[in-house]
Amino acid sequence: MERSALVYVFLTLVTVGLALCVDNRKELQPALLGRRMYGEQAGLSRKGARNLVAEFAIYALLTGVAACRIAVGNDYWVYRDNFKLIAQDRHVSSESGFNLIVRCMVELFGYDNYLPIFALFSIVTVFFFVAALHYMGEHYAFSLFLLLTGGYYFHSLNSVRYYLALAIALFSMKYVLSAQYGKFVLLIVAGALFHKSVLLVIPVYLTARFLASVKLKVWHYVVGVLFLLSLVFGQEFYRAVIFKFYPYYEGSVFDNGQVSYVNIGKCLATLLLSLICYRKVLKDNQVYKFYFYLNLFGLVAYCCGSFIPEVSRIGYYMIISQVFLLPGLVKNMEKGWFRKLCTIGVIGAFSLYFVMLLRDMYAVDVRLLPYLNWIFN
Repeated sequence: MERSALVYVFLTLVTVGLALCVDNRKELQPALLGRRMYGEQAGLSRKGARNLVAEFAIYALLTGVAACRIAVGNDYWVYRDNFKLIAQDRHVSSESGFNLIVRCMVELFGYDNYLPIFALFSIVTVFFFVAALHYMGEHYAFSLFLLLTGGYYFHSLNSVRYYLALAIALFSMKYVLSAQYGKFVLLIVAGALFHKSVLLVIPVYLTARFLASVKLKVWHYVVGVLFLLSLVFGQEFYRAVIFKFYPYYEGSVFDNGQVSYVNIGKCLATLLLSLICYRKVLKDNQVYKFYFYLNLFGLVAYCCGSFIPEVSRIGYYMIISQVFLLPGLVKNMEKGWFRKLCTIGVIGAFSLYFVMLLRDMYAVDVRLLPYLNWIFN
């Protein structure tokens, strides 16, 4: 592993260390409910100031690494070419919102000045990631650790449009959990202006929220079984719908029927831990049940959706909820050796995944390493 990989390692260690200074537990529930806690004093407390400084430092570090990159990512130069095509008013496959922003940036900074464009999208993407942690990260440092070692942040240096949509989807869970469904839908529609696949989360997140709030009956299971059967026997129908939105994916290198065994393993392990903690943590907690159902939906997508091009990206909209679910499950266990074992297991598994991720970053279809930036390179 060459030296520039240490940038990612140190970034993870430093930001998680800073996150240990963030204590937003008393602010979390009022934020989810969309109101102020009764008796809460107006103004910024000492703890609030400490949280603000730590979170700003985390945001600045994550944004700095992302915004200052150059030639990082297998599609970096593809995006640069697309920027030029958009500036020339030529056809590109990207969505209208993305194209409009690129045109505005070209007007401001000049033709083929691509560094500010990448920087802008990095600034916005990281903002939504950090804002999601602020409002929903009950165990802030643990959630940030999973966000980083799970690869969600680092892969955002690639696939610019998709990871902006993913960050918006993660943040939008705040509005689902606080039953502000109008704001949720408007935010996702705005996100679809950059990557229309994010529209999928509207029915998925609302279904998960509904299931988390009701006691399951026989007809719920019947509908679930029928949907699974439709994924097995109705693949041609689903593919026809998908290719209406993404016709250029049909027969492409992404349309390969590949099964993501690593993500299936992550979903199964999370499901097992959820079942172990069901009575203690999940049974009467609609927030964690919402995350649980999203993880379950992700497992279904990975097991039965290999016919979907880039199914991993579809699944990420659901399993990214693990960054909140896993810390909640572990931290709400009864204190003892089993809780310590589960904590070590989760941290160890994601650390190992991070090491494998770093190793794979040199692959030609990833190219997140070596890390270069326009300040020193």
